[in-house]
Amino acid sequence: MNYGTAAYYTLGCKLNFSETSTIGRTLTAEGFAKIDFEDGADVYVINTCSVTEQADKKCRNIVRKALSYNPDAFIVVIGCYAQLKPQEIVAIEGVDLVLGANEKFNITEHLSDLQKKESPIIINKEIKETKEFVPGYSIGDRTRSFLKVQDGCNYFCSFCTIPLARGRSRSANIKETVAKAKELAQTGVKEVVLTGVNIGDFGNGTDENFYGLIQELDNIQGIERFRISSIEPNLLTDEIIEFVANSKKFVPHFHIPLQSGSDKLLDSMRRRYKSDLYRSRVEKIKELMPDCAIGVDVIVGYPGETDEEFLKTYKMLNELPVSYLHVFTYSERDNTTALRIKDVVPVNVRRDRNKMLRILSEKKKRSFYEANVGKQASVLFEASENNGMMHGFTNNYIKVETFYNPLMVNQISEVNLTEVNKNGTMSIKFTEKKTESIIGA
Repeated sequence: MNYGTAAYYTLGCKLNFSETSTIGRTLTAEGFAKIDFEDGADVYVINTCSVTEQADKKCRNIVRKALSYNPDAFIVVIGCYAQLKPQEIVAIEGVDLVLGANEKFNITEHLSDLQKKESPIIINKEIKETKEFVPGYSIGDRTRSFLKVQDGCNYFCSFCTIPLARGRSRSANIKETVAKAKELAQTGVKEVVLTGVNIGDFGNGTDENFYGLIQELDNIQGIERFRISSIEPNLLTDEIIEFVANSKKFVPHFHIPLQSGSDKLLDSMRRRYKSDLYRSRVEKIKELMPDCAIGVDVIVGYPGETDEEFLKTYKMLNELPVSYLHVFTYSERDNTTALRIKDVVPVNVRRDRNKMLRILSEKKKRSFYEANVGKQASVLFEASENNGMMHGFTNNYIKVETFYNPLMVNQISEVNLTEVNKNGTMSIKFTEKKTESIIGA
């Protein structure tokens, strides 16, 4: 093994961040010193995403940037894009090694020779051979940690390549997952975000399930907050919602993919719910947790989305008490069944619809923030500083801003939410009790 320095770049989702961090710890244990991306590492590990059509461009730009810092750097590309289109990646000048979904966790086995390659090496098994669940978590990158509890997906939605990039749904058992969370508790992390491709499918094929998992996690000492990342509406049961509503550690925040408010399109997308079920999930949450943040994934421009079908989505989201939207413009993906649908939406129409929903998202977010003005909240402050200011997030995911104080980093402070400022974040005042404890720290 040639030891040296290593740097990392992550594209895409929270799951990718947890895996990059896990792989980084593996390399550190093998003797590689982690350094900043700009410092000219001997090895660069680029973890890619395949969700948008920009994967090739983004990967190419990051490879170019890495080589500008060290022209002799050994470039390794991993992640969903590496599994789906390795031949596109090896065509990028400067790439030395491409590792698929199964091989990326064995990266150290492939770093005995760090000399630049004339012909890049691809080590990439068929995705059906990827059956092992590799646990992991992020640490050191942000105040919050992303704990990987599940991987892969069995849903095969018509627009999605994730099952082809990550394989079938799999997870560890509750005991093993809790053990990983306890490891995290020893690091001083205050908030843990549960992440995966389809986390509500935890325990698939066993007698364990996601509800059982969160019950056990709620008892872990040393972690003050658990946050549930994206969960499918058909897997978000009443018992999960009721549990979060009564939990001291699971925060009032859900991110629930909708994709479309049109039942016709949901059926075409092969989603496993109808709009009425989605609506009932939101209503149940707001009944038990009126201040709960609810984020929504939505796709515009899916084949067959007429003006009428799009307006069903817009009207539904406008009426529902959701807090913000993640808007995705549909893009054609190889090996997906949506490609067979002939009613293609023009690209300019897709862009216009995206803009409409992004404007709606800003209105929803503003309304949610304003509804919380005057309330007291607990805020976990982040480490980053910007022009003498720092930010943090309340339990219900409101971003707050205050003057930078290093003593407040990774601390949970009690504050009063005073007003929505010109930056679209929340201004605050500290409660007297918490201010005294910070000053006296």
